[in-house]
Order: sequence, then structure tokens, then C-alpha cells
Amino acid sequence: MKPGIRSKLAAIVLGLIAALPWTWAVAQTPAKQLFGGKDLPVVAKPQVFGSYARGCLAGGMALPVNGPTWQAMRLERNRRWGHPDMIALVERLSREAVADGWPGLLVGDISQPRGGPMLSGHASHQLGIDADIWLTPMPARTLTQAERRDMSAISMLKGDTLYVDPNRWTAAHGRLIARAASYPQVQRIFVHPGIKKKLCETYGANSANDGWLNKVRPIYGHHYHFHIRMRCPAGSPGCKPQESTGRGNQCGDELAWWFTDEPWRPKKKDPNAKPPRQVTLADLPKACAVVLDGPAPASIDEVTYGLGGAPGAAAPSIAAAAPVAASAGQSAFLPETGPLPGERPW
Repeated sequence: MKPGIRSKLAAIVLGLIAALPWTWAVAQTPAKQLFGGKDLPVVAKPQVFGSYARGCLAGGMALPVNGPTWQAMRLERNRRWGHPDMIALVERLSREAVADGWPGLLVGDISQPRGGPMLSGHASHQLGIDADIWLTPMPARTLTQAERRDMSAISMLKGDTLYVDPNRWTAAHGRLIARAASYPQVQRIFVHPGIKKKLCETYGANSANDGWLNKVRPIYGHHYHFHIRMRCPAGSPGCKPQESTGRGNQCGDELAWWFTDEPWRPKKKDPNAKPPRQVTLADLPKACAVVLDGPAPASIDEVTYGLGGAPGAAAPSIAAAAPVAASAGQSAFLPETGPLPGERPW
């Protein structure tokens, strides 16, 4: 082959490689580094792609750092992003929880700007429809950035037991979780088994509470916060839903198992087991490559709830711990559903 032809073919091959949506190097990079390196969301119609533990988020929105009835924690992680429905639900829960007697929400991790695997911590929270709410009441002052970074959430357990400490747990804690579980958009609430047991003891005798109690599921950890998981949002056909939560209040044998030795018995390590392979972009839905490479907004204000992102009352200061009425600017992404149907679950 003549040198001139060889050079032209090489140039064509290099051009084709450059035109690929992601290079071989990107394909081999752990997805958590790719998504964890994005500071802002992609400008796109709000959608989620994939599953709660393997997916991504388009058109993400930020929860403001401060609101009248909430404060965002661990700001250095940049995980206060979510699907607009999730951000609107957190805002609504914060208002209604205050009206129920809770001082305000301390909001932990929601998602990264474009979702996806995280650099540390969670296996889920990849779609922007999971959110952690601390069981520590919001103080009646604005926390400093250092306090938001270093402050520890309070465990609800008594010492090293599996049971709730009656000196820490209050009726307001139960009302807060019941309120969150009452929303039809919420599919699951994850809590420590001891918290589920306490809720069953308090509300389980009345079958009118079965609907929301069914959503509250025991899981390891989660004794200092609870985890809200929404259903796949409308307009996201690429979202992979979880299986149904079944029927009943889940206060029977399903819960009793957690108070046996089996769930807590250390698993034997296989000396021949290979370390798990890092999840790469190729392991995620194809749409996630587009989400990763898409354009970012000009500023964070454009995609912050209550500012440029969506209707809402995002105030820079914290209001007093008093009941807050529903604002006139109810989110366009999460229509008001009215009062809870029937008898309140507490």
C-alpha cells in the first residue's frame, strides 16, 4: 500500500474513533468516576433511565440548600439533585411534616446531578427518585457549612440493641414516617428493623394503617435516617420499576425474621472469590452515555427548585418551627392530591 493511501486511511480511522460518543478509555473508566465528576445536570426533559441501582437521570433539579422547612446536609457531596417530582415531594413533605408537629427536615443524599453510580456510599440513589431524610429534627437556626459536613445524625436505637430507645423516639418521629409513606408517589420507605417494629406496635392493630405500613420495609442500617423511594415517574418509559410490595402491613413473620440470628450472622468469605468488577458506562442503559455527555445549564440557579427550575417557595433563611400552610406556588411537577384519604394513620 502506498504511503499516501496509508496516511489517508489512518486519518479516516482516527476520525471515526473521534466521532464515537465515548472513547475506549471512557468505556473502561468506572461509571462512578464519570458521573461523580459532573457538577451540573444535563439540560433535557426530566427522565430516568434504568434501575434504582444501575441507571441515570436527565433533567435533574437541585433542592435549595435552605428552605422554610428544610436544610440540606453534606453539601460537599453535591447530592441534592433529583427528578423534579422527587424535589417537589421533599418540599411538600417538609411543609406537611411541620404542620404535623415536626420542626423541619434535614435532607441527606438524593442523587448526583446526572444520577448514576456514586463515588462512595450508596448502591442505589442513581435515578434521582431516592432521598434520605434524617431522623434528627431540624434546629431553629441555619446550620453552617461546617456543621452540615461534620454534624452526626442521631441513632434511634438503644445502645447496641435492635430496639428503639424510648428516650429518643417520639410520636413525632412516627408521624413523620407515616406522612412520607402516605403519598401515592412513594413506593417504599426503608428503615431499621427496630423502627419498623416500633411503628407496628404503635399503628399495626388498626388495619386502616396497612396501606402505608406496607411500604415501610426493614433493612440494615437506617437507624439514623429513613430512605424514601418513589415509583417510576410519568414520562420515563426507560425506568425499570421494582416489584410490588404485596399486601398486609408486613408486621408478621417478615419482620420477626429480623430479630433472629440469621440476618446478622457474618457471611463466610470465599478465599477464591474475585473482587467485583467495576461498573462501567457500558453496563448502564445506552441513554446514560447521552446523559453523561449532554450540555449543562449556564448556572445552577436555572435548575434549582424555586428559582429558575420550578415553582416553589425556596427561602434563604429558616422559618420558625410552626405549621406552614401550602404555598400558592405548588409544584407543577407534583400536583396537590388533597388531604389524606380517610382517617389519618396516627
